[in-house]
Amino acid sequence: MYLRLATQRLAEMGRQLWKQVVLRSGVVTIAAVVLVLMALAIGWRAHTRGRFARLKADFKRSDRPHAPLPPQPGGQDALMLERSAIEGGTVPQFLSATLLPGRGMNVLQITARLPKKGVVKLLDSPALEEATKRMNGTGTDTNGRESLAMGGAIEAPWAGEIFGTPSGDSLVTSWRGTNVKLPAERRGGTSVATGGLLLSRAGTSVKTNVMPDGGEAEAVYEAGDYEGAWPSRMQVKSTLQLSSRALEMKVVATNTGDTPQPVGIGWRPRFALVSDDRGQVTLRLPSVMKEEIPDRRSGAPSGRLVSVEGTPGDFSPRAGTALKNLSLNDTFVHLRQISLDSGPVVELWDAANDFGLRMTMLSPSIKAVHVEAPADRKFVLIEPRFNYDDPFGHEWSKEENTGMVTVEPGKSVQWRIRLEIYGPPAAEDRYR
Repeated sequence: MYLRLATQRLAEMGRQLWKQVVLRSGVVTIAAVVLVLMALAIGWRAHTRGRFARLKADFKRSDRPHAPLPPQPGGQDALMLERSAIEGGTVPQFLSATLLPGRGMNVLQITARLPKKGVVKLLDSPALEEATKRMNGTGTDTNGRESLAMGGAIEAPWAGEIFGTPSGDSLVTSWRGTNVKLPAERRGGTSVATGGLLLSRAGTSVKTNVMPDGGEAEAVYEAGDYEGAWPSRMQVKSTLQLSSRALEMKVVATNTGDTPQPVGIGWRPRFALVSDDRGQVTLRLPSVMKEEIPDRRSGAPSGRLVSVEGTPGDFSPRAGTALKNLSLNDTFVHLRQISLDSGPVVELWDAANDFGLRMTMLSPSIKAVHVEAPADRKFVLIEPRFNYDDPFGHEWSKEENTGMVTVEPGKSVQWRIRLEIYGPPAAEDRYR
């Protein structure tokens, strides 16, 4: 009983103390006001940063059914390497590159910002949706041929064209006494295989990496022996790195089989002419020697090389030559490197828009540059590659190195270029 009375007395004393010390002093009121003000401040800060709006949007999106992604070329999502433009920049700069790992790592589009023109598309290509429709594997896209008509297709295990003996919808040629049977089309009464066998292949593995001034993408293709079309098995790894002033590309082919094999690699970007005046566009090439093509209907080389030095089709001067109304569809060989350059250089300069593109061939195995510039079209195709056209053909003399690299089992060969964008420097800098 005495314990219960003591407990009740202590409880009563606690209530009296609460009333006198806390309630009458206003501590609770002040604490409550402080907590409300803190909550309002935090809420306002979050609101100004847009968190409430994003949160509401996230809730709304989570309530909706997720729409399936649209189909992508080759069944794999396109990759986009992007960077933010430097505000107030006075020099041209790359902004993005769109890559198609499901189509042999075709570089579908490259965008840039030009001080005089704003954002431009540098490659002659349709939008991704249209490209997907055209890259359907049938009709004109049999064997991936639509890849050659847009963007920049990567070519392997050969680049350009191979001619041979017709065999149904294929052709037969030979390398070191081994018959090679390739899918082909008929042209001018001749069977021709074009652009390699990588055009329609999907990547075995694909990855991207964000970098401080751009990004990097890599795709690996376990091509095998291309369904029996090639002498040995092959892995192809393509890497592309984008920054403000440069786009670097590297393609490595590895012989994963047990017999030697020939390898040719190329890239055929179709650069869009931003200027409507071809007289304002100049082209510089690192050679005056080109393949002789006696019959333009078939496009087969004769096995002879001819010089264009001193002719209207000579693009070797350091200042380049204006395109004007010239049409080009030629493969230039015996490439020359100017002192202090890292390799043979091709340049395309647009005087009307004060910008240029400089392509440097960094791999010594690149022996040829194919150029197409139809007078009635607004693009210039510049294709740096290992091999000549018809590299296995008997028309070439034994002394002529036609560019195919023999790769032994377990060994690799690398194709590498750098594409730079630049503004109007001093003449001695540009034409060094």
